[in-house]
Amino acid sequence: MYNRASASDYDDWEVEYNNPQWGSKDILPFLQRVETYQVKPEAPTHGYSGPLKVSLGGHFDLSSEQFSEIGPKIEKDRPYAEDINTMHADSLNVFARVPKWIDETTGKRQDVATNFIYDQQGNKNLEVLDGCRVKRVIFENNRALGVEFYNDREIRPNADPNVQTVRASRLVVISAGSLGSPAILERSGIGTAEHLKNVGIPLVVDLPGVGENYQDHLSANTPYFIDESVETYDALASGDPVVTQEQLRKWNQNGTGLLGSNGFDVAIKLRPHEDELHELGPEFESRWKDFFANKPDKPIVWMTGLSRPPMTDLSKALGLPSTKFLTGAYFVTYPACRGSVHVVSDDVYAPLDFDTGFMLEVSDVAILRWAYKHNREIMRRLPVYRGPVAQYHPQFPEGSNAATTTEASPVDISAPKIVYTADDDAAIDDFHRRNVATTWHSLGTCAMKPRESGGVVDSKLNVYGVEGLKVADVSIPPSNVNANTYSTAIAIGEKAALIIGQELGISGLEI
Repeated sequence: MYNRASASDYDDWEVEYNNPQWGSKDILPFLQRVETYQVKPEAPTHGYSGPLKVSLGGHFDLSSEQFSEIGPKIEKDRPYAEDINTMHADSLNVFARVPKWIDETTGKRQDVATNFIYDQQGNKNLEVLDGCRVKRVIFENNRALGVEFYNDREIRPNADPNVQTVRASRLVVISAGSLGSPAILERSGIGTAEHLKNVGIPLVVDLPGVGENYQDHLSANTPYFIDESVETYDALASGDPVVTQEQLRKWNQNGTGLLGSNGFDVAIKLRPHEDELHELGPEFESRWKDFFANKPDKPIVWMTGLSRPPMTDLSKALGLPSTKFLTGAYFVTYPACRGSVHVVSDDVYAPLDFDTGFMLEVSDVAILRWAYKHNREIMRRLPVYRGPVAQYHPQFPEGSNAATTTEASPVDISAPKIVYTADDDAAIDDFHRRNVATTWHSLGTCAMKPRESGGVVDSKLNVYGVEGLKVADVSIPPSNVNANTYSTAIAIGEKAALIIGQELGISGLEI
C-alpha cells in the first residue's frame, strides 16, 4: 500500500514532542528521494528519481471502479480526485485510486530489501546474518559494546545453539520493530525498574516508557456477496491451481492481471463535516475538540471496498460452493487507545506480554460505528452487490430495519439510507468489539519524546541513559500517522542514515 501520512502527523512529532527537524518540511524530502512516482508527472509532493517505483498496478477491478463512481453520489461533498496522498487536506474526503509500491512496467513489488540490501553483495562493509534472534545489548559502564544473539532453533535446528556475540566499535542500532525493539531493550536491562526486577533481569537504566505507548489502526472487514461474473481474488486466495497458473502467466508476460495489483484499488480518507458530527454521538465530542478540530488534514477513518475476501477461503468457512465476495474495509486512523508490550523473562523464545488496548476508548468505538454505516450505504448500491454475508455483520435485533438478511440485490442510488436505532448501534458496537483486528501498523513503543514524558529515544534516536545505542524503526513515532506505515518506516530509515552518517563523519549525506 502506497499510503502517506498527513503533514500534521510529522509536525506533531516536531512541535508537540520536541523533536527538532522531524516536521513535515524535513520528512518530505526523504519521502521524495526514495520514490519514482509513475502515477502522474510533476506532482509537487512526490519524487521521480528514487529506487522504489510507485504506480496504480496492473489491474483495476470492477467493484473498485464502481466504488469510486457510486461513492461520490452517496457521500455529500466528497468528489472523486486524482491524488489521495498529497499529505494535505485536499486528499481528505475524496475518492481516489490507491497507488501501490509496484513497478508499472514489470508488475513487481518494490521492496526495500531488493533495493537497499540485495544490491549490496559487493559491499564488504555489510554482513547479513539471517535466522537469528537477538537476546540483548552488551554494556560496559552504560556504553553499548555489541549484542548477544542465538541461531533461531525453529529456523536453524542444526546450528550452534549457544549464544553468539558480535561487537561494535562505534554504535549499536536496534531496528526490530514495534514489538521486537522494546523486547530487546528490556532483555538488555532497559525498562521499568519494577518490571525488570519482577522478571529477573538486572537493571541498566530505569526507563518506564519502554514497551508503552503501543498504537495501531483498528480495522474491520465486512463481506458481501458479489455477482458471480465479476473477477475477484477469491480463487487465488483459496489456492485454485487453474486460476493461479493463468494469473501467473499474465503477470510474467507483462506485469498485469490480479497478481499485478494488491486488490486495494480505491479508497477515501473520511473526515466528518461539521453537520455530520452529531452522527458520531457524544462519545466522540471531546476527542474531536481536543485532537481533530484544529488539524484539517487529519481524517478519522480510512475506507474502501475491495474484491478480496476478509479471510483465506470464505466460501469454505460458510460451507458454500465456490462463491465470490466483496469486502467493505475501514480502519480508525488515530485511535485514542494505547497498549503495551513487555517481556516475561530474558528468554528470547518466550511469548511477549502484549496488550493491544483495543476498544478501551469509546471514541474509537464511535468511529467504527460511523464507518460501518457509511461503508454499507455505498456497498449496497454497487451494481455488483448481491447482499451482505450476514454471519460476518452485526447481529441486529429481530425486526430491525438494519437487518442483513433481507437484501440480495443492489438498491437504487436514491433509496433512503438505513435508519439505525439505539439497539442497532449497540449491535454494531458489539460486532466491532468481537471482530476488530490489527492493520499491522504497530508503532510507538520506543517513543521519540522527552524522557520525563515517557520517551525512550531523543530526536537523534539515542536511547536515554546509555551511550552508543540508537533505535531506528517504527517503534519511535510518539504519535500515530494517517497511513499504512511503510512510507513512514522508509522515511525514518533515511533520516536515521543521515543522523548516523553525520555522527560518524561520513561526507556527502546531505538531503
